Amino acid sequence: MPEQKKRRRRFGDRSDGRKLRTINPMNKFMPYIMPQRCDACNTYADMFDITKTDKFCRQKVREGKTSFGFLHVMLAAYIRMLSQRPGVNRFVSGQKIYARNDIQIVMTIKKTLSIESPDTCIKVRFNPDDTIDEVYEKFNKVVAEVQSKPEEVNSFDKLNKLLSLIPGLLCRWTVKLLNFLDYFGLLPKKLLWLSPFHGSMIITSMGSLGIRPIYHHIYNFGNLPVFLAYGGRRSVVACDADGKAYTKKYIELKAVTDERICDGYYYASAFKLIKRYVENPELLETKPEQVVEDID
Repeated sequence: MPEQKKRRRRFGDRSDGRKLRTINPMNKFMPYIMPQRCDACNTYADMFDITKTDKFCRQKVREGKTSFGFLHVMLAAYIRMLSQRPGVNRFVSGQKIYARNDIQIVMTIKKTLSIESPDTCIKVRFNPDDTIDEVYEKFNKVVAEVQSKPEEVNSFDKLNKLLSLIPGLLCRWTVKLLNFLDYFGLLPKKLLWLSPFHGSMIITSMGSLGIRPIYHHIYNFGNLPVFLAYGGRRSVVACDADGKAYTKKYIELKAVTDERICDGYYYASAFKLIKRYVENPELLETKPEQVVEDID
């Protein structure tokens, strides 16, 4: 496993991230110009050629990973990208920019595969050097725990129910109080972990709904900097070098990002890496040669 530098917590750091002190002045000033996350939303679209990816997924299923699919490739590609472009794992809180201490992926899932089944949120913690097999195991373990006992109320559901019992006007003040505590980094660690609005990235599959991906907003509450949505498989007719037509399968991706955490060039290089890993998933079977650390 690549060596990672352990940092002690300093004044100004939060329980979920460390304050960036050497970030350039322009980036430092941006959260004051755009104080809310909705002010700073940038959108991005791409398409992945999944010719090799589909073969890779089928091979993994033959190896015994029965539920292995594109979602696992997408998650592993994103995590591997963060290991090389840690700036995308930053977040803005209290007009300050922080480097997140770990990788937390958020997703909404159904407890059972039926229309009547309630939604619940899961959050999975990953390491930056995780291989695609480790991503599969960690993610599926959390999903299985939720779906194996659909009648049970998990911690997220309990918190959601508790907040829903607060009367309307008082609920507004409760949210204001939570925002105030979050601004100064005073939310308890347990509450940060249960919150679906705090994490490295949130992802959704529109393909499972039978529609093309949407640009899903990111939330002012919390500190999620990236929302990814991808669709189902689409066939596209292309031409080879000799002008002969052939059919390729693609999956569309739509992303909404918080532009305050890093610049456009950095984001572009990050999305190029994701595309490379998704279209060549065999690169994710081994650990990265090194894990890049974010700036101080």
